[in-house]
Amino acid sequence: MPQTLSETSSQTVSFNLDKYLRDLKQEVEAALDASISVTYPEKIYESMRYSLMAGGKRLRPILCLAAHELLGGDIAAAMPTACAMEMVHTMSLIHDDLPAMDNDDFRRGKPTNHKVYGDDIAILAGDALLAYAFEFIAEQTRGVPAERILKAIAHLGHAVAATGLVGGQVVDLECEGKSDVTAEILTFIHIHKTAALLESCVICGALLAGANDTDIKRLSTYANNIGLAFQIIDDILDITATSEQLGKTAGKDLVAQKVTYPSLWGIEASQLKAQELVEQAKAQLVSYGDAALPLMALADYITARKN
Repeated sequence: MPQTLSETSSQTVSFNLDKYLRDLKQEVEAALDASISVTYPEKIYESMRYSLMAGGKRLRPILCLAAHELLGGDIAAAMPTACAMEMVHTMSLIHDDLPAMDNDDFRRGKPTNHKVYGDDIAILAGDALLAYAFEFIAEQTRGVPAERILKAIAHLGHAVAATGLVGGQVVDLECEGKSDVTAEILTFIHIHKTAALLESCVICGALLAGANDTDIKRLSTYANNIGLAFQIIDDILDITATSEQLGKTAGKDLVAQKVTYPSLWGIEASQLKAQELVEQAKAQLVSYGDAALPLMALADYITARKN
């Protein structure tokens, strides 16, 4: 008999997410550290490593590895792709923090890349990380059929381009200072700017493990829902948390006159919407049984996090 959502949800309580995150983060950190060495011209490699190794939850590579394991894959086979996801995410943070974008001085509790290396090197470091991410998947993935690797690379490219992250960022910039931004436009922004990369992490991990169309449909819905929930919680934390807690400047959405979920719905209704999205995401995983416990717990973590 397949498990019900309530039965699976109760099991996530006993799943040791803290240990799971700690163990996988340690493996990811080691792989990232080994992925880039400093050579001539040293400044660009130092800049790339500065942001890549600045810490963080490593949620995106962990989602990639968890989805790969869900379908019976071996972590080692997905680790290059997991690292590539963090490289792309780091690129987006470096560029997002630039004066021409969100103009922030701190990220993960440290001065942003452009504050240390200058705008020019920061831009180039982001460019280099983005290009290297695709090379890293292609060159370093072992024990996976080439057609699966190609599908993963194509999916990641789609998630980052104007069809994904870049497109969402453009609409986000265009909407700053506007008072007539609707919930539909806001959702478009964050499905593309935030959820697309999270979805790619999950789907690429699954593709490398040989996911079928049904798997892709379920996991895509799961990932898009947790991606939106992630952004809603981000919007709430920008209001309720301190800069020290966030590791970046709090209250920037208000200063930039950005429309956010809390500004449209209020904090309480936004929290309820995030929880609803998480429950809908978890419902997609019920048929996988115990194998889905890590992804279930990661979905709950989205709404429970404090930074």
